[in-house]
Amino acid sequence: MLITLLVAFPVFMEVLDTTIANVALPYIGGGLGVSQDEASWVITTYLVANAVSLTGSSYFARRFGRKSYFLVCLALFTISSILCGFAPNLPTLLAARVAQGLGGGGMVPVSQSIIADAFPPEKRGQGFAMFGIAVIVAPVVGPTLGGWIADNISWEWCFLINGPVGVVAIIAIALMVHDSPSFVETRRRFIAERHGFDVIGYVLVATFLGTLEITLDRGLLEDWFDSRFIIVVASICLASFLLMIPWELSRRNPMIDFRMVATRQFGACFIFMLATGAILISTIQYLPMLVQQNFGYTATMAGLVLTPGGIVTALIIPGIGKMTSKVQPRYMMAAGAAITAFAMYDVTRLSGDSSFWFFGMSRIYLGFGLPLIFISITSASYDGIQSDRTDMASALINAARNIGGSIGISLSNNILAHRMQFHQSRMVEIVSTSHPQYQMSIKQATAYFIAHGSPPLQAQRQALGLISQQLQLQASFLSFIDVFWVLMIISAAAVPLALILRKVKLGGPAMMH
Repeated sequence: MLITLLVAFPVFMEVLDTTIANVALPYIGGGLGVSQDEASWVITTYLVANAVSLTGSSYFARRFGRKSYFLVCLALFTISSILCGFAPNLPTLLAARVAQGLGGGGMVPVSQSIIADAFPPEKRGQGFAMFGIAVIVAPVVGPTLGGWIADNISWEWCFLINGPVGVVAIIAIALMVHDSPSFVETRRRFIAERHGFDVIGYVLVATFLGTLEITLDRGLLEDWFDSRFIIVVASICLASFLLMIPWELSRRNPMIDFRMVATRQFGACFIFMLATGAILISTIQYLPMLVQQNFGYTATMAGLVLTPGGIVTALIIPGIGKMTSKVQPRYMMAAGAAITAFAMYDVTRLSGDSSFWFFGMSRIYLGFGLPLIFISITSASYDGIQSDRTDMASALINAARNIGGSIGISLSNNILAHRMQFHQSRMVEIVSTSHPQYQMSIKQATAYFIAHGSPPLQAQRQALGLISQQLQLQASFLSFIDVFWVLMIISAAAVPLALILRKVKLGGPAMMH
C-alpha cells in the first residue's frame, strides 16, 4: 500500500494537470496578452504530448527499468511544471506544456505496472482501488483547485504547485520503490535479446495520435473541412493510421500490439475505456461551462459543482477494490455504465431553476458509477496478458482514456454548436408579432421597464432585448440537454459491451499470466 501511495500521488498530480488549467484560461490569456482561443492550446499541447508519450512508455520501461523510467518522467514533469509557472509568453508556456505532457504520460502506465507487481493477484484489486482515486478524483479536483488558485492567487501557481510536491515524490520513490524480481528477470532477457526501438512505428503512432488530438480539438474552431489546416492535419492522421497497422503487424516487438487490441477481452476493454473517457472528460469540461455561462457561477463555484462526486468516489473506492476479488469485472463494469447512464439522464431534467445541488447530485451518481468501471476495467484488461506485455496494456488503456476524452469533447462541442442553432431557429418561428404569447410578453416586459424609470421607447427596446436574451438562454439549455442525452446513450451502449467479456478467475493468478 505504501508503494501504491508513492506512485499514485505523482499520477494524481499528472491527471490533475489535464483539467486544472481549464477554468484558468481567461486568466492565462489576460496574463500573457493573448486571446482565450490561443490560450486553449495550453490544454491541447498537453494532451497531445501526453498521448505521444504513452506509446513509447512500454519499451522505455523494459529497457531502462520501471523505477528509473518513472523517476525520469517525474523529474521532467516537475521541472517543466516550474517552467510553465515562470513562462513569460505563450510560445514558452506551450513548449513547457509539451515537456510536461511527455513526462506525465510516461508515469501513468508504469505506475499501474508497478502496482500490479507489488501485490499478489488476490490483493491486486485493492491496489488498483487506491490508484483509481488518483485517476477519477484528480480530474474533479482540478477545476476546483484551478478556479480557486486563479481567483485568489495567480494562474502561475496552477503549475508551480507541482514543484515542491514533485521534489518530495522523487526522493520518496528513489528510496522506497524497487523493481520486482520478476520484472528484473524480464528486463534482463529483454536486453539480452537486443530488442531495438521501433522508431518508425513510434513516429507513425505519435503522428496519428498527435494529429487526431489536433483535429478533434481544433476542428470546430477552424470550421472543420472548410479549413485547409484541418484538411492537411486530418489527411496526415489518416495516412499515418493506414501505414501504422501493417507496419506494426509485421514487427516482432511492435510499438502497439494490434493483435492484443483485436482480442475479445482486451479489445472490448479498450472500446469501453474510450466511452468512459468521453463521458468523464466531457462532463468535467462542460458542466462547469454550463453553470458559469447560464447560472453566473464563479470559477471557484463552478469547480465546486464537481466536488460532491469526488468525495463519494474517495469514500467508496476502497470497498469497490475489495469487491474485485468476489465479483466478476464484467458485472461491475456493466453496473458502473448503467449508473453513469442514469447520472447523465438525471441532468437532462435541467432548467433555469436548477440549483447547485441539482448538479451536485448528478455528480454523486457519477461518483458511484465511475469507480466501478475504472477499477474493474483494469483487472479485466490484464486478464490473459503476458507479464512482459503489461506495460503495453496499461499504456493502451490510458491512451484510450485520453483519446476518448478528446472525442467526447469534440462531439459535445459539435452538438452544442449545431443544436444551439437548431433550437434558436425553431423558437424564432413562434416569436412573431401575431403570436398572443409574444404580444403579452412584450407588453409585460415593457411595463416592467417603464415602472423602473425607462422612457416608453427605450422600455420597448429593453423588452425586445430581454426576450432575445431569454430565447438564447433557453436554446443554450436545450443544447446542453442534448449533449447529456448523447452521453447517456453512450453510457447505456457500454452495458452490453461489458457483458461480452469472459469470466476471470477471482482471487487467483488468472488476472495476469
